[in-house]
Amino acid sequence: MSRLHPPALRLSIANDLAEIGRIAPVIEEFCAEHGLGEEVAHAVNLSLDELLTNTISYGFEDGGQHAIDIALEAAGDRATVTIRDDAVAFDPTEAGDPDLDLDLDDRPIGGLGIHIVRAMMDEVRYARIDGHNQLTLTKLIAR
Repeated sequence: MSRLHPPALRLSIANDLAEIGRIAPVIEEFCAEHGLGEEVAHAVNLSLDELLTNTISYGFEDGGQHAIDIALEAAGDRATVTIRDDAVAFDPTEAGDPDLDLDLDDRPIGGLGIHIVRAMMDEVRYARIDGHNQLTLTKLIAR
């Protein structure tokens, strides 16, 4: 008897902002093929765009090439995205909420990205494992 595995997508990109653009169509196709819906695809893509932009822009101090691994799995009522990289340790779950009541000119730069991710996803978890950041995002699937 063989064991069934949930549908999974695995991607690896370089720490180059130009790489981010090639992810969205792959995510959309995976979500469509597995009945996850456009809402899940949108939430995953927007979250990845925000998080990967920050990681690539601020996480690598040596100027060298690094790989960022991304996995998307669908099981039961949830889609789970895992991002793993060897960037500088950074736990985005510890970031405070931005003050959305301030005028745009008075707001400090930054902080909206993780706010958007928290709003789009149902759960955001961080771990530092063997010198790597591992961020796990969960989105509940309405079926």
